[in-house]
Amino acid sequence: MSMTRIFDTEQMGDEEFVERTLRPQKLNEYIGQDKVKNQLKIFIEAAKLRDEALDHALLFGPPGLGKTTMAFVIANELGVNIKQTSGPVIEKAGDLVAILNDLEPGDVLLIDEIHRMPMAVEEILYSAMEDFYIDIMIGTGEASRAVHLDLPPFTLIGATTRAGMLSNPLRARFGITGHMEYYELDDLTEIVERTADIFEMEITHEAAIELARRSRGTPRIANRLLKRVRDFAQIMGDGLIDDVITDKALSMLDVDREGLDYVDQKILRTMIDLYNGGPVGLGTLSVNIAEERDTVEDMYEPYLIQKGFIMRTRTGRVATTKAYEHLGYPYEKK
Repeated sequence: MSMTRIFDTEQMGDEEFVERTLRPQKLNEYIGQDKVKNQLKIFIEAAKLRDEALDHALLFGPPGLGKTTMAFVIANELGVNIKQTSGPVIEKAGDLVAILNDLEPGDVLLIDEIHRMPMAVEEILYSAMEDFYIDIMIGTGEASRAVHLDLPPFTLIGATTRAGMLSNPLRARFGITGHMEYYELDDLTEIVERTADIFEMEITHEAAIELARRSRGTPRIANRLLKRVRDFAQIMGDGLIDDVITDKALSMLDVDREGLDYVDQKILRTMIDLYNGGPVGLGTLSVNIAEERDTVEDMYEPYLIQKGFIMRTRTGRVATTKAYEHLGYPYEKK
């Protein structure tokens, strides 16, 4: 069973199609994440010089920062095929065996959400990653027998938003780790302008900066908001995306000047209105705002912490002075 993904633009989601259209092919085309890129460039060149498979790599960080894109760039730089799957899809050991058995020498195997892989499946990866073989049991009872399968040298790239949930044995088998961080304003502005150029949108530099500033440091969000602002520009203006139409569109979309959307603001208001700013537990908070705990922890909390709106403490989450000021609440020191 080959897990190489072939995408049909008619079946592909609009956002996924946009992402793949915009995806850079080489490291020098990849905007941002300079620390990760510079390290990978050395490791890739060394692997090619020795004619070896690149060491296994773990890419981790919040959603939308380009982990999957980086994996495809790595495969392109190596000049090899990439096969893609995800942790939840690999439900049993046989699924992983079929994927591994289909690899060619030097191939890259990308496992997205690798932290969600079942432990029984994960254990098969240990020997596959370390010594390029797997031992599996075929049959049941007295008819069962062990089968040894040699694998070609390959590169496993694990992508995860929650590196802390990986077991120590699995994490230790990754020779390369790359922490994907939120993007700086200049890099995100360049991404917005590049996207606009690819899709032939007319945008001013000031509008690109404003979009970047309100995109939570995340290219995926920047590209999504750019598409929505383009709609406003075409219907409410003359098609030009300038800073005025951008501000009007993002305000109507409930994205404020710090990049906080409706859910972010709801989290902060709930903490302040119901719990006097905290501390409040993540589980309690997620119930109050009717969002899954994992969604709050993975998608919303990291940015709110990074921007200084909330703090994690031993007893729960606490809203900061900055959160009170941003939402216009009077702050009384506790």
